[in-house]
Amino acid sequence: MSTPYPFTALVGQDDLRLALLLNAVSPAVGGVLVRGEKGTAKSTAVRALAALMPQVTVVAGCRFSCDPATPDPACPDGPHPGGDGVSRNARTVELPVGASEDRLVGALDIERALSEGVKAFEPGLLADAHRGILYVDEVNLLHDHLVDLLLDAAAMGASYVEREGVSVRHAARFLLVGTMNPEEGELRPQLLDRFGLTVEVAASRDTDLRVEVVRRRLAYDDDPAGFAAKWAGEEADLRERIVAARALLPHVRLGDDALRQIAATCAAFEVDGMRADIVMARTATALAAWAGREDVQEEDVRQAALLALPHRRRRNPFDAPGLDEDKLDDTLEQNSPPRNEDEGGGDDDPDPGPDGPGGGIPPQSDGGGPDAPERAGSEQGDSPEPPAEQPEQQSAPAGRGAGEQPAARAAEPFRTKMLSVPGLGDGAAGRRSRARTEHGRTTGAVRPRGALTKLHLAATVQAAAPHQQARGRTGRGLVVRRDDLRQATREGREGNLVLFVVDASGSMAARQRMSAVKGAVLSLLLDAYQRRDKVGLVTFRGKDAEVVLPPTSSVDAAAARLELLPTGGRTPLAAGLLKAHDVLRVERLRDPSRRPLLVVVTDGRATGGPEPVALAGRAARLHEAEGVASVVVDCESGMVRLGLAAELARELGGTAVTLDELRADSIAGLVKDVQGTSRKAA
Repeated sequence: MSTPYPFTALVGQDDLRLALLLNAVSPAVGGVLVRGEKGTAKSTAVRALAALMPQVTVVAGCRFSCDPATPDPACPDGPHPGGDGVSRNARTVELPVGASEDRLVGALDIERALSEGVKAFEPGLLADAHRGILYVDEVNLLHDHLVDLLLDAAAMGASYVEREGVSVRHAARFLLVGTMNPEEGELRPQLLDRFGLTVEVAASRDTDLRVEVVRRRLAYDDDPAGFAAKWAGEEADLRERIVAARALLPHVRLGDDALRQIAATCAAFEVDGMRADIVMARTATALAAWAGREDVQEEDVRQAALLALPHRRRRNPFDAPGLDEDKLDDTLEQNSPPRNEDEGGGDDDPDPGPDGPGGGIPPQSDGGGPDAPERAGSEQGDSPEPPAEQPEQQSAPAGRGAGEQPAARAAEPFRTKMLSVPGLGDGAAGRRSRARTEHGRTTGAVRPRGALTKLHLAATVQAAAPHQQARGRTGRGLVVRRDDLRQATREGREGNLVLFVVDASGSMAARQRMSAVKGAVLSLLLDAYQRRDKVGLVTFRGKDAEVVLPPTSSVDAAAARLELLPTGGRTPLAAGLLKAHDVLRVERLRDPSRRPLLVVVTDGRATGGPEPVALAGRAARLHEAEGVASVVVDCESGMVRLGLAAELARELGGTAVTLDELRADSIAGLVKDVQGTSRKAA
């Protein structure tokens, strides 16, 4: 086994280290979600924490890691005889993004059940992680139903398996850690809420800290064992402090004053439900134990809020993460107990703790302080709502014409009608188009390729029935062989690649009109987020088209680019369609199973270059020849309409909808749908 990087050798990332240590002290906190850019030691920190976890004593031979002192009475491998058990290191179990439900929770061994008549249960990763760490890298790319199962087990401390005739319950208490890069897409708010704490990490901009990170990493890569030996003393001290904090935790008192501050803080920030209050209470208690105190104080409540509330305030992917610390301080101050005059003003400047965040770690491993204000500033600067006059004052980007119109603000988003790709796909799980999936309604049966996962019982019996006499069946049992087994085929939904091609030319430049267009695209982006699609953004104006955003799962990045989109110039419609063709060709090589949906947002005019209309038609027919599903959002307005967008939709082999028809509750769209149904019936 390779030598892990020492936890105490990490440079900076105070919040990350503190959140991990609090979960090590009290797994009831509910785990931690680490959000940050690539290359910020997220995975390194999680793997380093495993070496600090105290050893566990388990019942010898138990696949579910029961504690011999208090064995689980419902353990599938029980009942367990008394004994001392055996000691081993706490496990770190990694859940791959592509794992199946069977691998996560366990399942009935179908082949043994049918061939031997034995109802044998094969444990999954949740059983392996019991009393250890369950680490999910890129948790935002994990299928939603797996995240639900994972977080349910983490919240209840047990896994319940009810499937294929097996009914099993086993303990599953573990420290849950998920990491993700927001550029690859966000977790949905209801899933974010299930994580106890969240931490935003970013690389330091301080030169000295970056130098120290590189120096230590190079030293570790050259001699992992030697590097770890230099930090062995600090590691031992931190391990002892975790053990001491665990022992102190049951004795920590959470008073009514602290509870009132917790409740007032959650109410002030308008978080949904009561989970935030409970997590804050558990986190504040763990903070007090970590600091060696038996009473929860105001600084514990403040630090708990900073870790437990930011991700619970996000209602949609376009909300900025973070917490208003001035509002937090005001709320705590208003709900503080009255002080005696002789107590002094020591609480006016709350401190994260006697040793600071991650206290007990050697001073040389700290270093998050100098870049903390800078990091906070960068987080605040990336996503705040700009002042109303800001778009009017923007200078034209390099290469833009002097006649460029300033960026218009997007109108309020709305719920859009369903746009889908026809046919049956087999791409990544999502909620847009029909697809063959591991989960969904059963539509048929096939011979299994590889391991059998979803048995189609009726088809298996039908395959075995004609051969019973030849197999010499005796009695009432059915003789089933491996060749008889049938795999169930299921139909569900997939996520698509939704590529937006947005006309930003002068014909779209009317302020009110472009605002409505951006609002429509923003609405479609929100719909793509909810349906778990990838999105891309191509714009065309002036003389050419450009890929504003390559295909990504981060719809908030697309929304940010859309907000600052300027307009003006001619309409090179053909260039926009050809650029989209190039993007789809490259994406098809990267991910052949994800089907594209082309959404062209334009009034249909083509004025750029020689023979613009003919060129646009030929470019559109390229997409039609390759079977790309297309929708044209007709942005033409005014009393006289040329119908150019509808003609473009015919060239693309797709459909056209107006901005009004795009709304899910649109009367015009409803009438159009009814008329279309009537024509088909006739």
